[in-house]
Amino acid sequence: MERLKHEVPPTLIAKISSATTEQDLLCTSSALLDFFLSHPLFHSVVRELADPQFALCAKNRASALDLKRKANESFSDGQFHKALNLYSQALRVAPMDDRDLVATLYVNRASSLFKMGFFTECRRDCDRAVVLSPSYAKAWYRRAKVNAYLKSHDDAISDMNVALNLEPSVGLKRQIREELELIVNNRQTCSYLREACHRSVGILDESPKIKLQCVSTPDKGRGMVSIGDISDGSLVHSEEPYAVILSKHYRETHCHFCMNELPVDTVPCSSCSVPLYCSQWCQERAGGVGENLLSDYSFHEMMPTDLQRYILSIILAPDSRSGAANPDSGWIAEHKHECGGVNWPAVLPSEIILAARMIVKSIEQRKRSEGTAKSAETLELVHNFGKLPCESKLDFHIYSIVLTRCLQQSYGAEFPFTGASVSQLVITLSQVKLNSMAIVHMKSTDAFWSVEQLGNLLHNKDNLTNNVEQVRLGQAIYSTGSLFNHSCRPNVHTYFLSRTLYVRSTEFVQAGFPLELSYGPQIGQWSHEERQQLLEDQYSFKCNCSGCAQLNVSDIVISSFSCSEPNCFGSVLDDSVLKLEKMNFNCVQQIPTNFSVKSLVPVDNLEREDIEKVARCLLKRNDVSCTMVSGYCLNCGSHREVKSLRLAATKAIHHMERDLNGMLADTTSTEVRTNLLSDALCNLDILRSILHAYNKEIAQAEDNLAKALCLIGDFQSALHHCEASIGILEKLYHPKHIVIGNELVKLASIQLCTNDHISASDSINRLSVIFRLYYGSHATRMFPYLDSVKKDAAKLALEKCAL
Repeated sequence: MERLKHEVPPTLIAKISSATTEQDLLCTSSALLDFFLSHPLFHSVVRELADPQFALCAKNRASALDLKRKANESFSDGQFHKALNLYSQALRVAPMDDRDLVATLYVNRASSLFKMGFFTECRRDCDRAVVLSPSYAKAWYRRAKVNAYLKSHDDAISDMNVALNLEPSVGLKRQIREELELIVNNRQTCSYLREACHRSVGILDESPKIKLQCVSTPDKGRGMVSIGDISDGSLVHSEEPYAVILSKHYRETHCHFCMNELPVDTVPCSSCSVPLYCSQWCQERAGGVGENLLSDYSFHEMMPTDLQRYILSIILAPDSRSGAANPDSGWIAEHKHECGGVNWPAVLPSEIILAARMIVKSIEQRKRSEGTAKSAETLELVHNFGKLPCESKLDFHIYSIVLTRCLQQSYGAEFPFTGASVSQLVITLSQVKLNSMAIVHMKSTDAFWSVEQLGNLLHNKDNLTNNVEQVRLGQAIYSTGSLFNHSCRPNVHTYFLSRTLYVRSTEFVQAGFPLELSYGPQIGQWSHEERQQLLEDQYSFKCNCSGCAQLNVSDIVISSFSCSEPNCFGSVLDDSVLKLEKMNFNCVQQIPTNFSVKSLVPVDNLEREDIEKVARCLLKRNDVSCTMVSGYCLNCGSHREVKSLRLAATKAIHHMERDLNGMLADTTSTEVRTNLLSDALCNLDILRSILHAYNKEIAQAEDNLAKALCLIGDFQSALHHCEASIGILEKLYHPKHIVIGNELVKLASIQLCTNDHISASDSINRLSVIFRLYYGSHATRMFPYLDSVKKDAAKLALEKCAL
């Protein structure tokens, strides 16, 4: 798009930059569209993106055959993992109308999966092959082999009998009879439950019982409240996305529909080579139900009736038959308009594709329900187009014109190539920027199911400190979810299972009180200045939530310096933090002592005690404005030169990072590692002498040192630094914050490695309480090891106490 941007005349750029109203937008959209229609470069760009002749993502039989040949060679050489990848690539580009080729690829991939020990996945590929080609004897034979291995002997015998009836070769028939006889002799009575496909989407094991209401307030506009009181840990809301897109970074590792991690037996899109899915079900929800694969199938005239019924039972089974997805009549396949191999869905940024999906869904809903369904125009999403930076306005105009032309390939007159359509897309892009939610999945080392495994895990160099990581997989629009307002100290927590949004209360909320989530920054995570800057840049508002309006210890100490007096625990602020505190300080002088600044929300007694320790002058009545100066302690008034302190702290952090990286290098000798550790500890001491004890940079340094110590096997020292890091975070957040729960996973891991099972049990119990507060009954789905580790740790702790 940069080429097109450079062609736009300065006068037109100026008009676009100054546009604020929707009428202005319509004029600028029409003007830029007229300019591009007469420009050859625009037509060239659009042709590359939307013309099927330039499609690089289309199916290609020749490429599929070449990949199949390479995969066969790798399989023959015993390189089964390489063969698996090549077969998967071949499936991705193989035309689905060539059923014999696709079925062969599935069977060949099944053979690789079998060799690698992926028996359930092998069976799924066999199922896919027999659905595509029910007369393919090799597919039934391979299915029989894996069923026999899985001890599903009844199915294995039936599969072998089908293969025997379909196989034309006399020699192969003899081999099948011999293997069938072996299976019959080894037959056991057992039941085999077919593994259900990955259908976590939309399946609720807990339904919200809270009645919500959308209200309007003077300071924040629309927002959500509850009609009744809400207890902590209650599921407040759940919702499927109106539109959703997977980020480009995760296209090769996560399902393009449900966003769960891809299994080894990926399912490609039926019409292009871009998306990958975890199951046939997800593929069809994204792209639409395909043709009836049995429409032209007839059974072999010699096939016994019981085997005919068996074949039908397999190819029509919910986990095999493509039509089993059975989308409801109102379901709109989100990828269908992007399919066919054209380049724009793969090239344009994810947020642009998301906006296109919103437009397409509104068009389809109007077509299917004659305007009665909620469409994109009636979603009532707010936007901030008028406040966007000039460059963003120009980008949105250009992308909207290009996208309008691309969508015409599918919708023609239903989305005409006019200034009005372009204007609508610009507004939609502005709505995406303001209302889209990042879909975040929690990733943790959850391959262990007992305390012994958890402890042993830390002796693996790659996983020496077990932790919980947030992975931003994509973004989505939630029609009701977008109505929740922001707070830097939220009372509800959002999380995702697959692509389903869940909102859960983290504290008691009175009826009618605003339910507010975090749009990203929270108290304890970032300083007040950083939070305000992000919210203004991204959402065009200054936050005046209760967390920002009230004086809190976190904003005072998160980036502050320590006092020069050895017995003073006061905080020394620099200029950026001081601006906030001066603003709040002026309000403190005018209100009762038991109320916070501005919002008049009662201040927690513990919060007041903590502020008293680090900044007692802010709570005094007398005039102490002389101490409200950069570099002066907020307790005793002592002065420090903060500019030089900041430079010294930055230098110590840099040197400490260098030392820790050197410690972890494989080539580092024991003597050098010891010296580097000593240097790192010295730099940590420097930080402690410069920064306030609650400064977040010290917490990060302690955490980094704990990880490094674990990697060299010094778990006892690592435990000390991990506890120190958590102690600081408890002051910046609060003891039951989800951040503390995530950090306790690390702490419990290290405690187990030191054989301190009693402390580990306490830590696991504590993190379990936090996880259940924030995730409720879904905690064990997100962290499968939680219950088993908790029980095992408690058992070991009791055994130790009994000794």
